[in-house]
Amino acid sequence: MVDVSIIIGSESDRAVASKAEEVLKEKNIAFETKVISAHRQPDELAQYVKNAPSKIFICIAGLAAALPGVVAAHTKKPVIGVPCSGDRALGGMDALFSIVQMPSGIPVATVGIDNGKNAAFLAERILSLLK
Repeated sequence: MVDVSIIIGSESDRAVASKAEEVLKEKNIAFETKVISAHRQPDELAQYVKNAPSKIFICIAGLAAALPGVVAAHTKKPVIGVPCSGDRALGGMDALFSIVQMPSGIPVATVGIDNGKNAAFLAERILSLLK
C-alpha cells in the first residue's frame, strides 16, 4: 500500500522530489512518484487524485504552481505543497505565493522553497496521527 503520493508537474522538478523520496525511504514510508501536469493533463490528474491509494499528497511545482491547489480541489486528503525555484529570476517566490494563497476550503500545507525534505517530514508526522 502507498502512504504518500508525490506528484510533480514536470521532470524539471525531479531534484526536489528526490529530496522527499530520500526521507520517505529512510523512514520506511511507502510512496510513489508521478509526473502529471495540472495544466497539460488536467483530466489525468483529477482521475489519479480521486483513485490514488495514498493517504497524503506531496505536490511539487514551480512557476504558476497550480498543482497543489488543483490536487486539493479533488480530495479531502492532506496536500503538502512544495514551491520550486528552478532557474527563474524570482527564485521560487512566485510559486510560494501561489501555493500559500489557497482559497478558503481548499487548504494546502506549504513548506519552504525547494524543501522536499520538510514535505516528507511533515507527511511522516501526519501519518503518525492516522495510526
